[in-house]
Amino acid sequence: MKQLSGLDAAFLTLETHNSTGHVGGVCILDPTEAPRVLDLAALTSLMAERAPLIPILRQRLKFVPLGLDQPYWIDDEFFDIEFHVREICLPAPGSDAQLAEQVARLHSRPLDRRRPLWEMYLISGLAGGKLAVYTKMHHSAIDGASGAELLTVLLDLTPEGKPRTPAPAFTPESAPSSTKLLARAAGSLAKRPLGAVRIATIVGRSLPMVGSYVTPYVDAALGRGSNDGDVISTAPGLAPRTPFNEEITLHRRFAFRSVSLDDVKTVKNAFGMSVNDVVMAMSAGAVRNWLIDHDALPESPLVAMVPVSVRDEASKSSLGNKVSAMLASLPTNVSDPVVRLTRAHTATVVAKAQHATIPPGLIENVTDFAPPALVARAARVAFATGLLHRIPPYNLVISNVPGPNVDVFLGGAKLLANYPVSVVTDGQGFNITVNSLGGELHFGLIGCRELVPDIDVIATYLVDELALLVKLAQDPR
Repeated sequence: MKQLSGLDAAFLTLETHNSTGHVGGVCILDPTEAPRVLDLAALTSLMAERAPLIPILRQRLKFVPLGLDQPYWIDDEFFDIEFHVREICLPAPGSDAQLAEQVARLHSRPLDRRRPLWEMYLISGLAGGKLAVYTKMHHSAIDGASGAELLTVLLDLTPEGKPRTPAPAFTPESAPSSTKLLARAAGSLAKRPLGAVRIATIVGRSLPMVGSYVTPYVDAALGRGSNDGDVISTAPGLAPRTPFNEEITLHRRFAFRSVSLDDVKTVKNAFGMSVNDVVMAMSAGAVRNWLIDHDALPESPLVAMVPVSVRDEASKSSLGNKVSAMLASLPTNVSDPVVRLTRAHTATVVAKAQHATIPPGLIENVTDFAPPALVARAARVAFATGLLHRIPPYNLVISNVPGPNVDVFLGGAKLLANYPVSVVTDGQGFNITVNSLGGELHFGLIGCRELVPDIDVIATYLVDELALLVKLAQDPR
């Protein structure tokens, strides 16, 4: 039995009538040289074999009565691997568009909280004889870094894989009684005054920087205007209005693209930037073009939230969430692609400097302190009042998760690409996440179906933006 952290549990509050709290990924596989057939039976057997190495795959949530403390992961006494591993087949011709549409529909469906919070789908019928494996797991169980760590447990370095051994019989521990959970909650509540003092001290030390983030939104809520020149262009200000910063529905659109990492490095080296700077500039250019198409380009730059892993060596192999976030100005208001790249670099430097002044673990400490019942009520008020889409704290999320840099295999089939599928919420109906693998960057774009119906256009613009930057890098003006 393991208790969720406050940050883990906070992701449970993401789930409302119009949003889900899980993240996922789409692995594209080439089974041509696999030593055995990868079908539903083989994938189910593989997951059953590896499940003992990932205990959370066989654990479900147990909530504390009255929401007095964070919930627990406990063994699922009725664990059924066949419930979690499923298969579907695309009709001919098995195009990328068909795969994206199917993933969007699967990703729209919430997970059953009465069972372990994950599902896996083997998708056949892809063009060229390829296979896809779409997996989703609740964000309360993993973040980007721990999700990548989990994937390494399932992958092999050779087609033959690790020696196959029958999975040992699963003997679940008995579920704790409500009385036991309440007793633990009482002990936790008794420590909260000390926790409040500690958190107050941390917040007090970081108040100037936290204030710089919060002030624009307080001013907006109070109807205060801002004067020209109050906000430096490279520092994030108030997020401007865009078509995807509205209330979302439960329906999703998904798009994916891959670009050459060598091309990204060509741009990086030519202009003295980083790979992440190029990703931010590509995103800025792609979103700018889409906003122009929809006659909705704001005069001020957009604000991007960039997740930052805060894992240390002690927590490197553990699941759960060890993540913070920084806000960066996204130069969508700049027409010149090279200037956009330079501005993206400068904005990232500013964002990192601001983030460095905030004490590590501040978010985790605050979320651990608040009882789940209070957090849930606050979330309901925020969603009910529409605060998150009336004054969005940022416009979109851009996340970059590193992947393996060697050939890897799943069930004997070679992994060609791994496209992330992330989360959207009220006020942030669009997300870009990128994963590196096999000399390529793999972009996964997720959005609210009604707010970003043509999300595939943005994915195409990402590729076009990199091609333009490569041309300028090879033939500078």
